[in-house]
Amino acid sequence: MNPDAIQPLTPRARARFSSSFWWLCLSVLAVCGAMVPVLALVSQALQGSEGLWAHLGSTVLWTALPDTAILLAGVGLLAGVVGTYAAWLVTAYDFPGRKILEWALLLPLAMPTYIVAYAYLDILHPVGPVQGAIRWLLGYSSPREFRLPDIRSMTGCIVLLGFVLFPYVYIPVRAMFLTQAGNLLEAARTLGVSRRAAFFKVAVPLARPAIAVGISLALMEALNDIGASEFLGVRTLTVSVYTTWVTKSDLPGAAQIALSMLFIVVALVALERWARRKQRYAVSAQKSRELEPLRLNGLKGWFAFVLGGLPVLIGFVAPASYLVIEAWKRFRFSGLSARFADEALNTIVFAGLATVITLILGLTVAYAMRLAPGRLSLWSYRLSTVGYAAPGTVIAIGVLIALGGFDRFVDQTMRDWFGISTGLILIGSGAALIYAYSARFLTIAAGGVDAGLSRIPQSFDHASRTLGRSATQTFRQIHLPLSRASLAAAALLIFVDCVKELPATLLLRPLNFETFATHLYGEAARGTYEEAAIAALAIVVIGMLPVMQLARIGRRKG
Repeated sequence: MNPDAIQPLTPRARARFSSSFWWLCLSVLAVCGAMVPVLALVSQALQGSEGLWAHLGSTVLWTALPDTAILLAGVGLLAGVVGTYAAWLVTAYDFPGRKILEWALLLPLAMPTYIVAYAYLDILHPVGPVQGAIRWLLGYSSPREFRLPDIRSMTGCIVLLGFVLFPYVYIPVRAMFLTQAGNLLEAARTLGVSRRAAFFKVAVPLARPAIAVGISLALMEALNDIGASEFLGVRTLTVSVYTTWVTKSDLPGAAQIALSMLFIVVALVALERWARRKQRYAVSAQKSRELEPLRLNGLKGWFAFVLGGLPVLIGFVAPASYLVIEAWKRFRFSGLSARFADEALNTIVFAGLATVITLILGLTVAYAMRLAPGRLSLWSYRLSTVGYAAPGTVIAIGVLIALGGFDRFVDQTMRDWFGISTGLILIGSGAALIYAYSARFLTIAAGGVDAGLSRIPQSFDHASRTLGRSATQTFRQIHLPLSRASLAAAALLIFVDCVKELPATLLLRPLNFETFATHLYGEAARGTYEEAAIAALAIVVIGMLPVMQLARIGRRKG
């Protein structure tokens, strides 16, 4: 090659390269920061002695691992069946109330699993309203004469989690039915196949990738749960991590249990990735018109409405009604206490700070992938999903290990040099909790920003460069204004997830620090769920915000 043919970069090109390079560096730093808790956890777990592994295997893992496997299998099956059938019902049939059910089936997403469990523990209590009404109808006067099976069981936990998490299956499966089922079902109908038979022979095989995606997401949420499992008497790995650290102060043991959870998460992520690849193939290969729903009149139509509304009743209406009634009773009796105001302030401030920080980090990850597409930016983007896939307890234990080591190092250094003890600077101040939130929900920010940027044509970037704008100026003047809707949606999702997050908040909160979620957990531990009804209702109302936005988007797109 002729050296004279190699032209030096112009000042504008050097500035553009420098800007892209710094965005890429910031992206890598953001993702490395989010990966630190996971890496610290793995390092701590692998340093544990073989005797500790044997002890955990014969005590904790011997019961927790089978219970976790049974719970995930049951929840996956129930959520898959309910979500798939609900999606088929509102897509393939037209009946009274169908339009209402289309968005009402999203409402259980607003209900954290631990709130549903606490509500049903009171609703289905032997002296509660449901069993009392049944005994009155049957002529019994005492729980000794008649009582329903105890909900504190593996079966009860599976049923409640399944009816709360089924929307994770309903959303992708319904999208698949809407866009892919029309022509195939029309062809099946010409061959004399009934619509019911076509559901099993055509629709379900077509929707398998979407079903797998939804089930894997539902299982990640089930694995992350701590409140519902603990109070329903199911000792999962998540509960074991919490009790090992809180009650035994055994951080190495908690880290090793959390590492076993990571193996399950890796399997679920692999399933989700495989299913998404299958789904992309199905979408590209099976272009289809929208499915025309079959009209159901009379008794059939109302039966379809009742059948479709049953998951909404179990997963949202019943527990929400209980919360409204109990919250009204508490409000009439004592009003809003100063404690409620403190919890609201703590919840909003910490969730708000975490949202801002996470959104900034997500901006760097997504924008670096647009400016410098390549393996490094792509892998940075992919690794940003690790925190969200991992349960909150796993991230929290990793943060405790990483920041605890840093706090001890600073404290020892200050003692040696100045004779001053700094204590737990990061963990004791609440910075660890914000760090855990940011590491866990980084993928929401990166995904939201990337979704907004992907809708902006690359020609806008080229035009900006010809006008001499740097990458940062282009982002500030063009990309940021055009991505405001996506940024707002991502910020809302992050804020709501921070408010609802229980495992990480329980493990990392400072002393004498309460949020809505931790207050509810504390009252449930004392058996006084109703005392935290107002806080629980506040969580549900906040959780409904993204659900309403999702329903609005669905209606706007038909």
